[in-house]
Amino acid sequence: MADAGAGTERPSGALDTFPKLLGRNARERPDAFALREKEFGIWQSWTWRELETEVRELACGLAELGFERGDRLAIIGDNRPRLYAAMCAAQSIGGIPVPMYQDSVAKELSYVMEHAEARIAVAEDQEQVDKLLELREACPKLEKIVYVDPRGMRQYDLPVLVSYAEVLEKGRERHRRDGAFWDAEVARGKGSDACIILYTSGTTGNPKGVVLLFDNVVEMSRRGAEFENLGPDAEVLAYLPMAWVGDHIFSFAQSYVVGFCVSCPESGATVLDDLREIGPTYFFAPPRIFENLLTTVTIRMEDASRLKRGMFRYFMEVARRAGIPILEGKPVPLRERILYSLGALLVYGPLKNTLGFSRIRVAYTAGEAIGPDIFDFYRALGVNVKQLYGQTESTVYVTMQPDGQIKSDTVGTPAPGVELKINDDGEVLYRSPGVFHEYYRNPEATAQTKTPDGWVHTGDAGFIDDDGHLKIIDRARDVGRLADGTLFAPKYIENKLKFFPQIKEAVAFGDGRDHVAALVNIDLGAVGSWAERNNVAYASYQELAAHPKVLDIVQECVSRVNADLASDAQLAGSQVTRFISLHKELDADDGELTRTRKIRRRFVADRYSELVDALYGGQSTCRTQTEVTFEDGRTGTIEAELRIREVAPVPALARAS
Repeated sequence: MADAGAGTERPSGALDTFPKLLGRNARERPDAFALREKEFGIWQSWTWRELETEVRELACGLAELGFERGDRLAIIGDNRPRLYAAMCAAQSIGGIPVPMYQDSVAKELSYVMEHAEARIAVAEDQEQVDKLLELREACPKLEKIVYVDPRGMRQYDLPVLVSYAEVLEKGRERHRRDGAFWDAEVARGKGSDACIILYTSGTTGNPKGVVLLFDNVVEMSRRGAEFENLGPDAEVLAYLPMAWVGDHIFSFAQSYVVGFCVSCPESGATVLDDLREIGPTYFFAPPRIFENLLTTVTIRMEDASRLKRGMFRYFMEVARRAGIPILEGKPVPLRERILYSLGALLVYGPLKNTLGFSRIRVAYTAGEAIGPDIFDFYRALGVNVKQLYGQTESTVYVTMQPDGQIKSDTVGTPAPGVELKINDDGEVLYRSPGVFHEYYRNPEATAQTKTPDGWVHTGDAGFIDDDGHLKIIDRARDVGRLADGTLFAPKYIENKLKFFPQIKEAVAFGDGRDHVAALVNIDLGAVGSWAERNNVAYASYQELAAHPKVLDIVQECVSRVNADLASDAQLAGSQVTRFISLHKELDADDGELTRTRKIRRRFVADRYSELVDALYGGQSTCRTQTEVTFEDGRTGTIEAELRIREVAPVPALARAS
């Protein structure tokens, strides 16, 4: 796979691969920071010159281990500069990095490792090494595991293991012997080579390995950066999984293309603190992150003094009236501008500083629909949040929201270079320079997804409005009909339920049924805070989720969603009339969610079939027993008696209050 596509012939000096872009940055910006990492509370930095040296030594060391052009390099761990360097090191000698989700269990890793046929893996620490050692029998092609962090590894005396430091030393020796090797290998690379293999989340089956070429990734990264006027002064915090295409574009590819600095947090637990310290100018977060941050703000304000609560509510009302027009440069009455400026001094500024959003010039959200109220909340504060729609197969970009054309209910217009069309059945298709080369070792799936003339089936149902903006309704395969023919769009309903801070996840059912029902997960943080303020005692998630007062709160949320649905002529008949508050959180370790926190709908329906049957069987309670996986890998069972709540539908065409 060294030459995965014919491509276009370029001059040998063309900046068409990331190792070549690294060389340019090291020449033109040698002392500018490329990467930062917080370790032991102190920020450590790599300049572009230092990063180039690290990549060269690591690449030469990998070659000494037997890594060859066309080989796949598995990479697993949290966002770390040395793991990002491993990606470029593999690419510089013709290899293909395969990042994997760091919270995957050994069984999930085994599939990717075996399918990618990786002979060498780079692991962050002892935890990841242990998982790779566990799957060696299932992946006999795995020859070497390079570990970065030596803590806890002293007693590991296995031939398969080699430290990152030792590989660097081997690389230095190789470079001393053959100083032309690395430069020659970098020069051999071209845009038509395979750049990376990124595995999909696997919502309906085994993940697919999406092969992206340098031509895909470099070109779309460049177009996306130009669209937002990104420059070398941009700052990014890399905290999303390295195996996800969004992180690869925003935290790796665009950094090399533009030359800006990427910072890696100390750990997953310190992300919010590190976000405040760095104050990024360019930020990406899925809707859940924005929702969680708003939930945190709401909880803090409930605990604040009456004066602070009153001031917050007053100025947020000012922001709702004037904030978005001011952000978009539209005319606003002088009195409102003065009040907004005062609010910025007393409320908005301190709040953005607390969130780490003070310097943001552009922030993206994608992956799921974000609630209009949440979207407008941040924009009213002056944070330029935009929606983006894309896929791994599109190298992220399908549609983007241009400044001045921001809508809360659409995902924007076609990104630069992207063509868009809607099939007769409502499915969204696109064609662009970012279209993936193939699914690795899966020609059948490639042919099903990509047409001979380059159009890609997204699997999403949507339409283009009068302003040329795309609106996504749901996954095409999930859109159905109730027994009476009413349109049923489960994700649309689920997203509306998740707009409320008290609801973390929801799974709606109704296709072929006479009404819509749902399984609901409460948000432990938001509901737990409410319980503390209202003297509601509980000993576990299970107990809190089943508390009658909590069920009342969830029922009120469902009723408000129904009122909203009632105002839509097409969806008025798909209101939720029964629900169950689940006794456990849906969890990726239990197979209920993907590693990107997407619901595995069919798996959930099968696993909780007795609850679904009870929702449609007229029962008021249902007893269930569920197997769960603990953090240490042990399994156990949770038993519960769950109550089913009825919710009255709202008359059609009634408006939400």
